[in-house]
Amino acid sequence: MSEVKVRKGQVTIPTRIRTRLGIADGDVLDMKVRSNCVVLTRKAADDDEVLTPDQRRIIDAQLAEGLEDVRMGRVYGPFKTIAELERSMREVGKKLRSKPKR
Repeated sequence: MSEVKVRKGQVTIPTRIRTRLGIADGDVLDMKVRSNCVVLTRKAADDDEVLTPDQRRIIDAQLAEGLEDVRMGRVYGPFKTIAELERSMREVGKKLRSKPKR
């Protein structure tokens, strides 16, 4: 247990506790009062808060590409067993290796 002092209505969470809980500057904590206790809970960040616009754009483009592959039938499976998956991978690998390089 750690003791902290209140200064100007603020409390500093000790470094070892912040590190253990993965709390960083800018994180939002939810505060609740239970009996005579204050309970702080780290709120889960929304994806948009965590990702930069460039990262979001890249992910959206990759998702669109994957969905287009599905629409065009460029998918394999589903497989009932691991053996079926392995067999399919071997066959596709052979086809790719036998294709002439451009």
